[in-house]
Amino acid sequence: MAALPGSGHMVVQADLRDPAAIKTMVDSVAKEFGHIDILINNAGVFFDHPIESSTYEVWQAAWSDTLGVNLVGAANVTWCALQHMPRHGDSRIVNVGSRGAFRGEPVSPAYGASKAAIVAFGQSIAKALAPEGIGVTTLAPGFVDTEMAAELLDGPTGDDIRKQSPFGRVADPDELARAIYFLASKDSLWASGAVLDFNGASYLRM
Repeated sequence: MAALPGSGHMVVQADLRDPAAIKTMVDSVAKEFGHIDILINNAGVFFDHPIESSTYEVWQAAWSDTLGVNLVGAANVTWCALQHMPRHGDSRIVNVGSRGAFRGEPVSPAYGASKAAIVAFGQSIAKALAPEGIGVTTLAPGFVDTEMAAELLDGPTGDDIRKQSPFGRVADPDELARAIYFLASKDSLWASGAVLDFNGASYLRM
Protein backbone atom coordinates (compact mmCIF):
# COMPACT_ATOMS: atom_id res chain seq x y z
CA MET A 1 0.00 0.00 0.00
CA ALA A 2 2.76 2.44 0.91
CA ALA A 3 4.40 1.82 -2.48
CA LEU A 4 1.30 2.73 -4.50
CA PRO A 5 1.72 5.89 -6.59
CA GLY A 6 -0.51 8.93 -6.35
CA SER A 7 -3.10 9.77 -3.71
CA GLY A 8 -6.32 8.26 -2.40
CA HIS A 9 -4.74 5.74 -0.07
CA MET A 10 -2.99 5.65 3.29
CA VAL A 11 -1.30 3.16 5.59
CA VAL A 12 -2.52 2.76 9.16
CA GLN A 13 -1.75 -0.05 11.58
CA ALA A 14 -3.14 -1.35 14.83
CA ASP A 15 -2.85 -4.32 17.16
CA LEU A 16 -6.17 -6.04 16.52
CA ARG A 17 -6.17 -7.38 20.07
CA ASP A 18 -6.51 -3.79 21.29
CA PRO A 19 -10.07 -2.41 20.88
CA ALA A 20 -9.01 1.19 21.50
CA ALA A 21 -6.25 0.97 18.88
CA ILE A 22 -8.73 -0.46 16.39
CA LYS A 23 -11.11 2.47 16.87
CA THR A 24 -8.29 4.98 16.47
CA MET A 25 -7.15 3.26 13.26
CA VAL A 26 -10.61 3.12 11.69
CA ASP A 27 -11.54 6.67 12.74
CA SER A 28 -8.32 8.01 11.21
CA VAL A 29 -9.21 6.44 7.84
CA ALA A 30 -12.74 7.82 7.99
CA LYS A 31 -11.42 11.27 8.88
CA GLU A 32 -9.02 11.21 5.93
CA PHE A 33 -11.56 10.06 3.32
CA GLY A 34 -14.90 11.15 4.83
CA HIS A 35 -16.41 7.68 4.97
CA ILE A 36 -15.62 3.97 4.46
CA ASP A 37 -17.35 2.20 1.57
CA ILE A 38 -15.59 -1.17 1.70
CA LEU A 39 -14.07 -3.21 4.50
CA ILE A 40 -11.87 -6.26 3.86
CA ASN A 41 -11.19 -8.25 7.03
CA ASN A 42 -7.99 -9.99 5.96
CA ALA A 43 -5.75 -9.87 9.05
CA GLY A 44 -4.94 -13.23 10.57
CA VAL A 45 -2.47 -15.20 12.65
CA PHE A 46 -1.64 -18.90 12.78
CA PHE A 47 0.20 -20.69 15.58
CA ASP A 48 1.07 -24.36 15.88
CA HIS A 49 -0.47 -25.76 19.07
CA PRO A 50 -1.42 -29.42 18.63
CA ILE A 51 -3.50 -30.50 21.60
CA GLU A 52 -1.52 -33.67 22.26
CA SER A 53 1.87 -31.99 22.62
CA SER A 54 1.36 -28.33 23.62
CA THR A 55 1.91 -27.11 27.14
CA TYR A 56 -1.07 -25.52 28.85
CA GLU A 57 0.65 -22.12 28.62
CA VAL A 58 1.20 -22.48 24.85
CA TRP A 59 -2.35 -23.74 24.43
CA GLN A 60 -3.86 -20.76 26.26
CA ALA A 61 -1.71 -18.22 24.44
CA ALA A 62 -2.55 -19.68 21.03
CA TRP A 63 -6.28 -19.55 21.67
CA SER A 64 -6.18 -16.06 23.15
CA ASP A 65 -4.05 -14.54 20.40
CA THR A 66 -5.70 -16.36 17.50
CA LEU A 67 -9.28 -15.57 18.45
CA GLY A 68 -8.24 -12.10 19.57
CA VAL A 69 -6.99 -11.23 16.08
CA ASN A 70 -8.89 -13.50 13.70
CA LEU A 71 -12.34 -13.22 15.25
CA VAL A 72 -12.72 -10.55 17.94
CA GLY A 73 -10.38 -8.16 16.13
CA ALA A 74 -12.31 -8.55 12.88
CA ALA A 75 -15.61 -8.07 14.70
CA ASN A 76 -14.36 -4.89 16.35
CA VAL A 77 -12.98 -3.49 13.09
CA THR A 78 -16.34 -4.21 11.49
CA TRP A 79 -18.28 -2.41 14.23
CA CYS A 80 -16.01 0.62 13.99
CA ALA A 81 -16.09 0.75 10.19
CA LEU A 82 -19.86 0.43 10.15
CA GLN A 83 -20.14 3.75 11.99
CA HIS A 84 -18.67 5.43 8.89
CA MET A 85 -20.26 3.27 6.17
CA PRO A 86 -22.80 4.83 3.79
CA ARG A 87 -26.18 3.13 3.41
CA HIS A 88 -26.47 3.77 -0.34
CA GLY A 89 -26.52 0.13 -1.47
CA ASP A 90 -22.91 -0.12 -2.62
CA SER A 91 -21.12 -0.61 0.72
CA ARG A 92 -19.51 -4.01 1.18
CA ILE A 93 -17.83 -6.09 3.88
CA VAL A 94 -15.67 -9.02 2.81
CA ASN A 95 -14.32 -11.40 5.43
CA VAL A 96 -11.38 -13.61 4.50
CA GLY A 97 -11.87 -16.99 6.14
CA SER A 98 -10.20 -20.28 5.25
CA ARG A 99 -10.95 -23.79 4.04
CA GLY A 100 -9.78 -24.69 7.55
CA ALA A 101 -13.20 -23.56 8.77
CA PHE A 102 -14.62 -26.71 7.18
CA ARG A 103 -11.89 -29.33 7.00
CA GLY A 104 -10.41 -28.92 10.50
CA GLU A 105 -6.92 -27.78 11.54
CA PRO A 106 -5.37 -30.43 13.82
CA VAL A 107 -2.09 -28.57 14.26
CA SER A 108 -3.85 -25.26 14.92
CA PRO A 109 -7.36 -25.90 16.22
CA ALA A 110 -7.78 -22.29 17.33
CA TYR A 111 -7.18 -21.17 13.74
CA GLY A 112 -9.82 -23.54 12.39
CA ALA A 113 -12.26 -22.46 15.08
CA SER A 114 -11.61 -18.76 14.42
CA LYS A 115 -12.25 -19.16 10.70
CA ALA A 116 -15.42 -21.18 11.28
CA ALA A 117 -16.57 -18.39 13.56
CA ILE A 118 -15.79 -15.78 10.90
CA VAL A 119 -18.11 -17.64 8.53
CA ALA A 120 -20.92 -17.55 11.10
CA PHE A 121 -20.16 -13.91 11.92
CA GLY A 122 -20.34 -12.96 8.25
CA GLN A 123 -23.65 -14.70 7.72
CA SER A 124 -25.09 -13.16 10.87
CA ILE A 125 -24.22 -9.60 9.92
CA ALA A 126 -25.24 -10.24 6.30
CA LYS A 127 -28.79 -10.73 7.56
CA ALA A 128 -28.53 -7.84 10.01
CA LEU A 129 -27.18 -5.34 7.47
CA ALA A 130 -29.23 -6.30 4.41
CA PRO A 131 -31.99 -3.78 5.27
CA GLU A 132 -29.25 -1.11 5.24
CA GLY A 133 -28.19 -2.13 1.72
CA ILE A 134 -24.81 -3.45 2.88
CA GLY A 135 -23.59 -6.72 1.37
CA VAL A 136 -21.43 -9.12 3.41
CA THR A 137 -19.57 -12.12 1.99
CA THR A 138 -16.82 -14.49 3.08
CA LEU A 139 -13.95 -15.86 0.99
CA ALA A 140 -12.53 -19.22 2.09
CA PRO A 141 -9.13 -19.75 0.46
CA GLY A 142 -6.66 -22.58 0.77
CA PHE A 143 -2.93 -21.94 0.72
CA VAL A 144 -1.86 -18.68 -0.90
CA ASP A 145 1.71 -17.88 -1.92
CA THR A 146 2.29 -15.20 0.70
CA GLU A 147 4.87 -14.39 3.34
CA MET A 148 2.66 -16.04 5.95
CA ALA A 149 2.86 -19.38 4.11
CA ALA A 150 6.43 -19.07 2.82
CA GLU A 151 8.06 -21.21 5.50
CA LEU A 152 5.74 -24.14 4.77
CA LEU A 153 5.77 -23.73 0.99
CA ASP A 154 9.57 -23.48 0.86
CA GLY A 155 10.10 -26.31 3.33
CA PRO A 156 10.07 -30.09 2.99
CA THR A 157 6.25 -30.22 2.91
CA GLY A 158 5.94 -27.64 0.14
CA ASP A 159 5.45 -30.12 -2.70
CA ASP A 160 2.83 -32.04 -0.74
CA ILE A 161 0.95 -28.81 -0.09
CA ARG A 162 0.97 -27.92 -3.78
CA LYS A 163 -0.25 -31.42 -4.66
CA GLN A 164 -3.34 -30.91 -2.47
CA SER A 165 -4.79 -29.11 -5.48
CA PRO A 166 -5.21 -31.02 -8.76
CA PHE A 167 -3.75 -27.92 -10.39
CA GLY A 168 -0.48 -28.75 -8.61
CA ARG A 169 0.05 -25.32 -7.10
CA VAL A 170 -1.27 -22.85 -4.53
CA ALA A 171 -3.12 -19.63 -5.22
CA ASP A 172 -1.34 -16.52 -6.40
CA PRO A 173 -2.10 -13.40 -4.31
CA ASP A 174 -3.37 -11.61 -7.41
CA GLU A 175 -5.97 -14.35 -7.93
CA LEU A 176 -7.20 -13.83 -4.40
CA ALA A 177 -7.25 -10.06 -4.92
CA ARG A 178 -9.40 -10.41 -8.03
CA ALA A 179 -11.92 -12.56 -6.15
CA ILE A 180 -12.07 -10.00 -3.34
CA TYR A 181 -12.45 -7.24 -5.91
CA PHE A 182 -15.61 -8.89 -7.23
CA LEU A 183 -17.04 -9.51 -3.75
CA ALA A 184 -16.38 -5.85 -2.89
CA SER A 185 -18.07 -4.61 -6.07
CA LYS A 186 -21.63 -3.40 -6.54
CA ASP A 187 -22.31 -6.53 -8.65
CA SER A 188 -21.96 -8.81 -5.63
CA LEU A 189 -24.97 -7.67 -3.60
CA TRP A 190 -27.07 -10.78 -4.27
CA ALA A 191 -24.18 -12.95 -3.08
CA SER A 192 -24.53 -11.44 0.40
CA GLY A 193 -24.30 -14.15 3.04
CA ALA A 194 -22.42 -16.49 0.73
CA VAL A 195 -19.12 -18.25 1.39
CA LEU A 196 -16.92 -18.55 -1.70
CA ASP A 197 -14.59 -21.54 -1.60
CA PHE A 198 -11.33 -20.53 -3.26
CA ASN A 199 -8.88 -23.40 -2.94
CA GLY A 200 -8.19 -24.82 -6.38
CA ALA A 201 -10.33 -27.91 -5.66
CA SER A 202 -7.97 -28.89 -2.84
CA TYR A 203 -10.94 -29.28 -0.50
CA LEU A 204 -14.48 -29.89 -1.71
CA ARG A 205 -17.66 -29.84 0.33
CA MET A 206 -21.38 -30.13 -0.34
